[in-house]
Amino acid sequence: MSTELPVTKNAVMTEGMGAKMSVTENQASGLTPTGVDAATWRRVHPRRYGQWAAAVACVAFLGFVVWSLANAKIEWEIAREYLFEASIMEGLRATLVMTVLVSMAALALGTVIAVMTLSSNPVTKAAAAFYVYVFRGTPTLLQLLLWFNIALIYPTIAIPGLWSTDTVTFMTPFMAAFIGLSLADAAYTSEIIRGGILSIDPGQTEAAQAVGLSKPQIMRRIILPQAMRVIVPPFGNSVIGMLKYTSLAAVISYNELLRNAQIIYAVNTRVVELLMVCAFWYLVCVSVLSVIQHFVEKYFARGFGAQRNQTSFRLRMNQHTEGV
Repeated sequence: MSTELPVTKNAVMTEGMGAKMSVTENQASGLTPTGVDAATWRRVHPRRYGQWAAAVACVAFLGFVVWSLANAKIEWEIAREYLFEASIMEGLRATLVMTVLVSMAALALGTVIAVMTLSSNPVTKAAAAFYVYVFRGTPTLLQLLLWFNIALIYPTIAIPGLWSTDTVTFMTPFMAAFIGLSLADAAYTSEIIRGGILSIDPGQTEAAQAVGLSKPQIMRRIILPQAMRVIVPPFGNSVIGMLKYTSLAAVISYNELLRNAQIIYAVNTRVVELLMVCAFWYLVCVSVLSVIQHFVEKYFARGFGAQRNQTSFRLRMNQHTEGV
């Protein structure tokens, strides 16, 4: 007749301590928890045939592009001559000025539209939704043409009793491009800002209300500073896109970079060479804006990066403690 001894708590603790001691002894002797000598392991590198095939394809395609451009009927000397031509430089300056002004106006107006969209007031919410629907739903080129020809609808623009002028005089190509691009870009920017605001935990707002902050103070001091980490990357892409969208203003005779290049090649018939000059300056400007965007993103992600590193450090320490 066999008898089974009961398993006591002390026995379980002793067994657990023995297992931990055996793991520690294996680690000290260079053995794995299963007793295999780690020195005999051989590191196996994964085979990345797909990556190598993609790299070879990219290099081959790049070589083909360089070879085709080198053997194409393009007078590169002429393109080099017009690279710093006065008219091209003036168009580049006009492009940069329009990009900066439109981006600032779109950021300010987009913030207001985003706050209106998140408002509890149904009237302001409906007005903001309608604005986004109209200006995001119609082509930007169409909006530019409408603003440039707005004098056909409203011959005069006036503030009753204060100011009045002819619409043709007021709505210059610069003004039409600025208004049209700003209103169109503000619709997209408002959605970017709205997404950034919604990314913040509602508990932040509740905590701020508990200490007596008003809604404008909560938005200015609590929500927007934290939302900038989410807002900056897509807004930076929007600014880079606006740099290129300014070329649409050439249709309404705004003398930006592409418009001045068109004027030049309409005279000397060097179409491709002048377009290459425009492509070069667009790439230079986009490269500079990309570097600026990188540092701005890094600035606003400082606290988040530290928090993420601290969390990962704690996880590693917990795993190490549990393993020992």
